[in-house]
Amino acid sequence: MSLDLDDPTTDPFDVAREAAAFLASATGVERHDVALVLGSGWGGAADLLGETVATVPSSDVPGFSAPAVVGHVGTIRSVRIAGDDARPDRHALVLGSRTHLYEGRGVRRVVHGVRTAAAAGCATIVLTNGCGGLNPAWGPGTPVLIRDHLNLTATSPLEGATFVDLTDLYSSRLRAVAREVDPGLDEGVYVQFRGPHYETPAEVAMAGRLGGDLVGMSTTLEAIAARHAGLEVLGVSLVTNLAAGISPVPLSHEEVLEAGIAAGPRISALLASIVRLV
Repeated sequence: MSLDLDDPTTDPFDVAREAAAFLASATGVERHDVALVLGSGWGGAADLLGETVATVPSSDVPGFSAPAVVGHVGTIRSVRIAGDDARPDRHALVLGSRTHLYEGRGVRRVVHGVRTAAAAGCATIVLTNGCGGLNPAWGPGTPVLIRDHLNLTATSPLEGATFVDLTDLYSSRLRAVAREVDPGLDEGVYVQFRGPHYETPAEVAMAGRLGGDLVGMSTTLEAIAARHAGLEVLGVSLVTNLAAGISPVPLSHEEVLEAGIAAGPRISALLASIVRLV
């Protein structure tokens, strides 16, 4: 019988270890090296990374559930990344969906994928998302590296007196690797709101005055949990729309999906190239 992640007396890291053990058995891969969380628009990257060794329905894995958002894929994949003379083959753990805080399932569920990746052996995690942009020069379809974040969710994935330094949360080394693939990649500060409603123009203006460049509803809690678990973090946002008050048209989830589909082949190839180098 699986441990109950929602039971406050259960250690969430025990559930992550249980999930990692399940994945090792289901995929036949004892240890994974790098994890990817694929947000809106990024799903095609898994097909370009290498050979898919196994695909597991998320809802079969302890602590995971089926995705609640259109555009996310309800599977976890193990992908073999071919090596060369300088590097052996590696395995990527690809999470096709994430749990968002606005779903109301609790913050433990939000970061369970990250903790499972760490328990599965990963040393690096790539967090992607689709987001609104504050810079008018970043049109829909623009990938932007996350340099830092503002967590406006009023919560944390860490429990108790758990003090973790977030000074260099988004790895400068990994951002440099990404720019080896595409020197033109810009950087920005990602601001997470709780959602699921889009931000008001006043909230977007506030985010800009606080130093934000990108606004969305995911990623920051996962990044904090990843740092706590010892993972090196690369964050990449896909600007799917201009944020409220900057965009001349009303916002919609359909717009987000359409922008992701249009940019999908290009950003998926970019991400796969980056992951092969990290």
